[in-house]
Amino acid sequence: MRRPAVRHTRAALSGAAVLGLALSATACGGGASAGGGKQELSGENITVAGVWTGVEQQNFKKVLDAFSEKTGAKVTFSSTGDNVSTVIGSQVEGGNAPDVVMVPQVGVLQQFAKKGWLAPLSPEIAAEAKKNFAQVWKDYGTVDKTYYGLYFKASHKSTVWYSPEAFAQAGVKPAKTYQDLLKTGRTLSDSGVPGFSVAGEAGWPLTDWFENIYLSQAGQENYDKLAAHKIPWTDPTVVKALTTLGKLFGDKNLVAGGGSGALRTDFPESVQQVFGPEPGAAMVYEGDFVSALITDELHKQVGKDAKFFPFPAVDKGKAPVVSGGDAAVVLKAGKHKKAAMELVKYLATPEASGVWAKAGGYISPNKKVPAGAYHDEVTRKAAQSLTDAGNSVRFDMSDQAPAAFGGTQGAGEWKLLQDFLRDPSDPEATARKLEAAAAKAYGK
Repeated sequence: MRRPAVRHTRAALSGAAVLGLALSATACGGGASAGGGKQELSGENITVAGVWTGVEQQNFKKVLDAFSEKTGAKVTFSSTGDNVSTVIGSQVEGGNAPDVVMVPQVGVLQQFAKKGWLAPLSPEIAAEAKKNFAQVWKDYGTVDKTYYGLYFKASHKSTVWYSPEAFAQAGVKPAKTYQDLLKTGRTLSDSGVPGFSVAGEAGWPLTDWFENIYLSQAGQENYDKLAAHKIPWTDPTVVKALTTLGKLFGDKNLVAGGGSGALRTDFPESVQQVFGPEPGAAMVYEGDFVSALITDELHKQVGKDAKFFPFPAVDKGKAPVVSGGDAAVVLKAGKHKKAAMELVKYLATPEASGVWAKAGGYISPNKKVPAGAYHDEVTRKAAQSLTDAGNSVRFDMSDQAPAAFGGTQGAGEWKLLQDFLRDPSDPEATARKLEAAAAKAYGK
């Protein structure tokens, strides 16, 4: 399930003040519609809901403002917090459903579709998506051959962030392979600073570690099978990936504070350990959203004080590209479906993505967004890496799973990988526990 707010720059991450839950995009008169033709939407009131708060909500408001300027529609955004499924379910049942929801998980999108809550996206939206996105993004927005979700915002979750100063002092460079990554970490540790800061206080960063290793080592086909639970978590490929991950988790010289220290470290703290005033590690693995925390909370310059390199290839596999994202869906219960479709069509354009790209803290799966639209060179690099990966991108595996297994604090995959971080000595036993939890959650 979708991670707590902190996962996707939520919150510029733990410290940014949460803006008001409702933000209105002021109508600015009629004009050309999002699709480029003349369509007057003046007088329409579109309601949009999503998980975003703080800086993310503020920047999405700029996108909605741009739509209002083009169409005359008034757009109101409200934050659901992280419990999107529960909040939207209550609103649908209560007769006050929003028109558009920015859904943050494949699993939730599928759930909404199977409950019959979603309206199929229009042929015009599908055509715009075909022009601007790799097919894989449409596939993740499709349920039972019907296209429901347009992916507007993405995260690149295969980035290892590092301190250039620590690397220079230790005489090391970004790693190209997982073995080199461990070697680099040990060299850094020998120089006096632990190689890695690991956020183990919540389970979701640990799932991301596993997913990158598994995708590279086991390959795309096995990744897709495991994500759909078509192979069990006791499969040899899973045991092998856990064994590989355990080589890092089990090395107290590599992980700041060892496993016990990592289990007390939340995500913002893990970034602060590397880029804060008193560095306690040289590298932190997580997605491109790390940059917002570095910039907004720690006031460091991305590209100078902080850089990243791609998560390296494991064994003889390809370097992984794991992603997450937020998809725009239209609810049947909404009161303004025609205008809602126009908004989603606008979100499919490079123009809409460009608005947020300029503001920063954002990358788009839209391959037509110009490189120059992005806020800085590092974000530009992450966005290009994501779109260049084309159909080889794989969506966060735990976000595709039932919440009981892939998205609940203190349960399922999160809890079991925390236990593994504490003691990675028996990968086979961990695999058996993961399979038991997955079978229960998938109803098998």
